[in-house]
Amino acid sequence: MDTPTFTTVSGRQVAEILRGRHAEVVGLVRDSYLAHGEGRTVNPPSAFLRFPDRPRDRVIALPAALETVNGVKWISSRPGNLDLGLPRAAAVLVLNDPVTGFPYACLEGAVISASRTAASAALAARVLTEQRGTRPTRLGIIGAGLIARYIHEYLDATGWRFDRIAVHDLHEQYAHRFAEYLDADVSVHTDPGALIESSDLVVFATTATTPHIGEQAWFRHHPLVLHVSLRDLTPELILDCHNVLDDIDHCLAADTSVHLAEQHCGDRRFVHGSMYDALTTGLAVPRDRTVVFSPFGMGVLDLAVGRFVHREGTRLGLLDPVPDFFSTPAMSWTGARP
Repeated sequence: MDTPTFTTVSGRQVAEILRGRHAEVVGLVRDSYLAHGEGRTVNPPSAFLRFPDRPRDRVIALPAALETVNGVKWISSRPGNLDLGLPRAAAVLVLNDPVTGFPYACLEGAVISASRTAASAALAARVLTEQRGTRPTRLGIIGAGLIARYIHEYLDATGWRFDRIAVHDLHEQYAHRFAEYLDADVSVHTDPGALIESSDLVVFATTATTPHIGEQAWFRHHPLVLHVSLRDLTPELILDCHNVLDDIDHCLAADTSVHLAEQHCGDRRFVHGSMYDALTTGLAVPRDRTVVFSPFGMGVLDLAVGRFVHREGTRLGLLDPVPDFFSTPAMSWTGARP
């Protein structure tokens, strides 16, 4: 057997391959949730590398396996990069051949990560809205970074239209830049409470490390909340909501809001189901309670999108293998020793 080839895929190539493929990426995410719920994946807990002198910074390893690929995403998060004019997150995704174990591709991972995160949010918005029986028309976004842009893009590309869009960020200039980026009639709010009260679909896409939103009165109109950044809502508020998680065991970890809620009350009765439940058996999604979707973000989603990017890039002739990446020649021990 020849030594496997190895390919690198740049962020520019990833973006080019995924351009206009929003519906397909949402389908990949949906299929991955189904495979995971049916036990056809391996998705161990993420590993966190933290720094005592920099508590906001972290690097996360997300190992995972699907039936035809395994690998790992290695993603760093450094909020201070924003002050340097750099993206908060940087990532690579390594794909391994499940037969030989050889890695065969290293892809820029931030675009893949943002795409699968946004696709997961768009999928949840559609499924939970259908099961709730009422469609939001007023979008509110808290946190005006890259993930917020991708979520809006995926909502727009999968058929969502809003009568009103509002945005809030602790750094007001980021909110104004986001509004300019959308090139639409977007209102910038300096008060997060006013934004939440006037929105029936609320997206949290911040860099918060501890809960900072807990006013139950802001949610008395019972919006659908996509709690993408996972650590914005207080445990008390979470316990007052109808909670759907992408994967229950994964979300109830790493001091997410739902993990803190579990520690607060000592059980998981406040969790009403997973995305697999919503896609298969259906969930009773109430109109008279705030519905919160909390997606921890599983490595199998990155793998599914990364495999798609690699296959499409290969099919389109966009990728070039790295010559002689593996210096050790293939060896066979079936013959006589020299």
